[in-house]
Formats: sequence, structure tokens, C-alpha cells
Amino acid sequence: MASHAAAPQGSGPGAAPAGCPSPDPALGPEEAEDEDEAPAEVHLCVLWNSGQLGIAYYDTSDSAIYFMPDAPDHESLRLLQRVLDEINPRCVVTSAKQDEYMTHFLQRLASQEHREPKKPEIILLPSVDFGLEISKQRLLSGNYSFIPESMTATEKILFLSSIIPFDCLLTVRALGGLLKFLGRRRIGVELEDSNISVPILGFKKFVLTHLVSIDQDTYSVLQIFKSESHPSVYKVASGLKEGLSLFGILNRCRCKWGEKLLRLWFTRPTQDLGELNSRLDVIQFFLLPQNLDIAQMLHRLMSHIKNVPLILKRMKLSHTKVSDWQVLYKTVYSALGLRDACRSLPQSIQLFRDIAQEFSDDLHHIASLIGKVVDFEGSLAENRFTILPNIDPEIDEKKRRLMGLPSFLTEVARTELENLDSRIPSCSVIYIPLIGFLLSIPRLPFMVEASDFEIEGLDFMFLSEEKLHYRSARTKELDALLGDLHCEIRDQETLLMHQLQCQVLARAAVLTRVLDLASRLDVLLALASAARDYGYSRPRYCPGLHGVRIQNGRHPLMELCARTFVPNSAECGGDRGRVRVITGPNSSGKSVYLKQVGLITFMALVGSFVPAEEAEIGAVDAIFTRIHSCESISLGLSTFMIDLNQVAKAVNNATQRSLVLIDEFGKGTNTVDGLALLAAVIRHWLALGPTCPHVFVATNFLSLVQLQLLPQGPLVQYLTMETCEDGDELVFFYQVCEGVASASHASHTATQAGLPDRLVARAKEVSDLIRSGKPIQPVRELRKENQMAQCQALVEKFLELDLEDPGLDLDVFMSREVLPAAASVL
Repeated sequence: MASHAAAPQGSGPGAAPAGCPSPDPALGPEEAEDEDEAPAEVHLCVLWNSGQLGIAYYDTSDSAIYFMPDAPDHESLRLLQRVLDEINPRCVVTSAKQDEYMTHFLQRLASQEHREPKKPEIILLPSVDFGLEISKQRLLSGNYSFIPESMTATEKILFLSSIIPFDCLLTVRALGGLLKFLGRRRIGVELEDSNISVPILGFKKFVLTHLVSIDQDTYSVLQIFKSESHPSVYKVASGLKEGLSLFGILNRCRCKWGEKLLRLWFTRPTQDLGELNSRLDVIQFFLLPQNLDIAQMLHRLMSHIKNVPLILKRMKLSHTKVSDWQVLYKTVYSALGLRDACRSLPQSIQLFRDIAQEFSDDLHHIASLIGKVVDFEGSLAENRFTILPNIDPEIDEKKRRLMGLPSFLTEVARTELENLDSRIPSCSVIYIPLIGFLLSIPRLPFMVEASDFEIEGLDFMFLSEEKLHYRSARTKELDALLGDLHCEIRDQETLLMHQLQCQVLARAAVLTRVLDLASRLDVLLALASAARDYGYSRPRYCPGLHGVRIQNGRHPLMELCARTFVPNSAECGGDRGRVRVITGPNSSGKSVYLKQVGLITFMALVGSFVPAEEAEIGAVDAIFTRIHSCESISLGLSTFMIDLNQVAKAVNNATQRSLVLIDEFGKGTNTVDGLALLAAVIRHWLALGPTCPHVFVATNFLSLVQLQLLPQGPLVQYLTMETCEDGDELVFFYQVCEGVASASHASHTATQAGLPDRLVARAKEVSDLIRSGKPIQPVRELRKENQMAQCQALVEKFLELDLEDPGLDLDVFMSREVLPAAASVL
């Protein structure tokens, strides 16, 4: 609102109109970017027919559709279950016409009340919505912002054919059904006008071939991920933060999408040696001492790579905020910096070559447009999109007229004051957007009733803050002469913003590619930084090994928590030692050793350097564990039943290329039954011969060896944790060596835990008696102490008797108190 007075009392012409929020200078673009971001949801569409699976899903976090080309799947639909476990969809859409296998699968899915984080909603659409021709028509007629509007219909078909595999019929039908569902549910645009469609910023392919199978229990017990409650629920929408985990120590990503990609790599360990070696090549390059400076410079640039899909989605819906332009500008210029830096790096590395080539001049065009058009300082000041001078002459002229109003309106106010009642001391001429020019005078003491506000020649408008506002003949002339300058400028700048948005959306494909490559570089820089700080080495992949060979490996988390850490080697492969039975005292390091083998193998399968002097990783297709029981009341299962489920999963699914880690299986039930079950499981695998999986078993069941419950042969190897007895003390060396432990030394562990020496000694005595088959006698000292206490109590009862009491009945006293006590003493 502008105000100009004969006795100046108003604000300047640039003030925000009443009711408009002023921008918060403390709120940076990064905070504004994350402020409105809703939790991501995934909506999946699936079709299964004749042993083939077609899957497509829409991810609201980047407004992209992902599809998996037709893939074979077993009747148990294991591949589909893997996809569901990985992406956790909010909805599962499929055809109402399904065969019995899919029907049974969906029924099981719907009955999983305790599925984490939440069971999906099952949505059945008529089979006609999945017709092949109508699905193709939906795909080809869609309104996609990443396709330039200048393309003809034929060019659009050719363009989409280069992205979508139209020869995969089930995938095409799944895509068509997904588009139908999105249009019906209006995901993300529920409150928008009906002519605004769901934003789709790209089609991306995903595959699950060459992936290593790892279940959620394994992720949990190996501490690959670990969520903890955030100390401040206001910091994170989910209320959770990453605790001490492998992901936590390796996640040094500077941009959000780098962190998201690292998490994706962790959930999709792969056997694709070409992909793994390409990742390791980049990490090895940045670990060279001469490349430290360039690595740090690239990592700094990564902090400016922001959430481009969210900005493009807002542009598509015309919801662009002021901060979005600044964030996009920084992102594009940082991407150009990455391109220039990568052009000076060895082009033999695929990632550097891709960045140098695919970060095209379109980026420079976008940055140049935004930098030349957008007035960032003015936009933040007015909390709306404003343009720089010399962009549009008409807007510049209107702004000059608006800026020249103060002196002009001051003269008008002086003229108006001369024509008013002499009792009015001052007046001002103000400008209010959407209302126009008004004459404002102070409220005088005699102006009490509404009738007192009437002034000849003036039209009363309203009273505000003891100011009376009128229209005069002169203010009406100003309205006709100058018009609503403020709104006209806004309208024209909004039109320019829309044109700029169209220019950016036309180049959305290159921006999406920038995000893909930049996030990949961010992840590899993070892994290189961790490898440099923690002393990791590059693993080697040996497809013919069928196992792992680790030289002086370390537990990546334990070595950060312990004062000293003793490295250990591990080897399994070929036809020898495919089952390794590890015995040793409690707290000697058996569990840490098992987890160490699993974590080093996992790190190698995501393309990271590993905590070992050397590591050779063979063809590993799955990692199964039975290390820790994840108990939960909601599961309705006992601890032993949970253990059995984990072992059953390994027995039923492990192949000759699988790694199986079992720790203390059988301890949750009767000792004999638990020992028998453990022996039966191991014998089952040994009976497979050369197709036996690679198994590491840690156990305190020494009878497994002493009673010779396992067959002798080259497939079994016995290991133990080296210890030394120094008098009554047991010294742990935490070193793995060949052999079998002679005892569990549970008494030593009990002493360390703080149990009284008397109890530990008695427990050791009972253990020795059981082992020798002798009867167990009560402890004499304890029995004597009990007798003395009871005799003392009996004496005290006699002393408390009042023999002069006429109501005392000695016979009753003897029968009730003395005789039972004497019998127990004797």
C-alpha cells in the first residue's frame, strides 16, 4: 500500500498489500525446500500371466513412473514379494480377473496385519482397464512435461518408444492400468482443478536381475540399517534418525538424492561385476593422494544439488515458490561446475565421461535464463516472483510510474487539502492494490457517528485505524489514468514466470539426468571418504570362487567402538570347509566374527571398499542369518519359533552360492532338542555335497563335537576362538584358529557379569556333577545356616510366651508352632 500526504504519514510504494505475509529472512531456500515436502508414497500396479510378471509403480517423491520389463517368476511369486519388500507400496493395483496363484498371494498380503511398516491397500480394477490397445493409447496420449511441446505426434511416439518397451506386453498393460489408477485417484493433485493431471516427470526402468537376496532380519542383525528415535520430534517428520549402523558410518553424502541412492544400493546388492567394478574404479581414483583436492571440491559442489523433481513438480502444477528459483539456479550452476571438473578428469572412467557429455549446454541455457530474468533480491523482499530491469519495457515503464508516485501523490495531497474543511489538519493519498487510489484523513473529535463521516464532494469508503478513507474526483481520475499498476505488474510478471517455467520443463530430461549422475558421484565420493578415513581396501571379484576369502578382516562398526580390534581371516570355497563350526567361550568374539564376514561380503556386493587387507568375493547370490531374535509381541511368535523361521528360510532357499551365518541356534528350547535340531540342519547341508552352501555356525553345544554328531569329511572344518588360562583368569585373544574349545567357561563369564563367587562356585560344582553323572547333594553350609535360623526363630517364640496369661493353651502352642518348626530343623 502506498501513502503520500501533505504531512507525510504513509509507507513507500513497495510495501506489501495488507494480508500478504512478509518473507522470513531467516528461512533459507534449503529449509523452504523441505518444509512442504510430503512423505513419499509408492503406488504399484502388477500383472502376472503364464509365468511372466509385469510391474510398474509411481513414486511421489520424484513424480516418476518406474517399470520392470517382463520377467519370469515362479508360481510362488517370489520376485513380486521381493519387489514389495523393497519399495513398500501404499497401494497394489491389479486386475480383478486373476488366476489362483495371484489370488492366493493377494489374500496372504491382505492378511498380514503386522506387516512393517504397513500392509498395502489392494485395489482391483476391471480387466478391461488393462487391455493392451487401450494401455498403449493411454501411454501415447499422456501429457508429459519432459516431452517438448514442439514435437509432433509421430515424434512423440518415437520418443516414447525409445523409453518404454512396447514389446513387453505385460509391462505395457501394467503401465496402462497404473495410469488409469492415477487418473482416477488423482494422486498428488486431489485438491487441484480437474483439468490438471497427475505430474509425470519421467519413465525409468528398474531391474532385479543379478541382485543378492538379503531379508530384513539380516539387515537388522548385521546393523546395516538401524533407526533410532530422534531426540527432537520436530526435526524429522518420521521422528526417527539413523543410529550406529553401516549405512550411518558410510553415509557422507552431501545431497539428499545421493543419500537416497546410497540407501537404494544397500537394498539392492548386486552380482553384476561390471557395475561393481565401475563403482570401485571411481572410489580408487579419488583415494589417490593427488586427487584429494578435486574430490573435496566436487563434494562441496554436491551440497548445492537440491530436490529438482520436487521443483519440477511444482512448476508443472504452477505452484512454484520464490525459493525454488534460487535453489534451481544454484543446482544448475553447481552441475555446470561438476561438468567442467569432470572434463579435466580421465575419460576412461565411465562416470566422468557421462557427466562431461550429458551435462549439456541446456544447463547453461537454463542458468542463463534464470540469472538474467529473476530478481532474487526483489523476489525475496516481496515474497513473489519479480523480474530484473530491461527484460520487458512495458513492465519497466509501469514500475517507473509506480516508483514515481511518491512525489506526484504528495502534490495531489496538498491540492486536495486546500479544498477540504479548514478543521482537517492533514491528508494523504494512498494506493491499495485491487482498490485503487484513496484520500485518507485523520478522524477528528467531532466525528462520532457514521453521519459525521460525510464530507461534501467525497465518497466515504471505510474507517481503518482512526483514518477515514474517501474517493474524490481527483482519485477517480488517478484510477482512470494510472490503473491498478501493482496488479498489472504482478500479472505480467506471472506471465513471464509461466514462460520461464515452460522453458525449464522443456529441458526437464537433462535436469533429471543431472540428478541421476550427480547423486551417483555423491555416493562414490562418500564411500571414498569413508575408505580413506577407515583404511579400507579394494575387494576383488572371482566368479569361479563360489565363496569368500578375507585376509585380516575387521568389523566396520566394532573397530570404531573398541580400543583395540584384533583382525581375523576367513575363507570358504571349493570343496573343503564349506561348513565351519566355531566353538569358544562366551564373550570370546564368535558373534562378532560371523557378523564381520557377513558385513565385508555385503560391502563388496554394493561396490564399496572393505575393512580388510585383502578380500576376494566369489559368486554370492544370498546372505542368510540366524544371529539375533527380533522379538515382537505383535508377531505372536515365541523366541524359538522366530529362530526356527529364520533357519527354515535358509534351509529352504540357500544354494551352493549362498552365505549362511548361524549363531547359537537351538538354545531357545530343551538342550537335547536344540542340539538335535542344530545337528540335523548341519547334516542336511552336508548331505548336499558340493552343492552345500557356505555355512558359518557358532555354537556353545560342545556335545556336537564330543558326541560326533556330524559326519567326518573335508566339507566340515572346526574353528575356535583362542584363549589362555592364567590361574583363575581367562585371557581372550579374539583370534580364530583351527580346533575345538574344551569348555564354555561360563563360570568365568558369570564372574565378569558380577554374580557372587559363592553362586558361581556352586554352579561349577553342579555342572561337574552332571557331567560326571554323579548325584547332586544340597550344599552343607547352606543347610546348616537354614537350621540355625530356624532354631533361633523357635527360641524367640518361646521367649515371647507370657506364662502368666490365663488364656494360654500350651498344647495348642506346641502343636501349631513348636512341632512343625522342630520337624523342619530335624
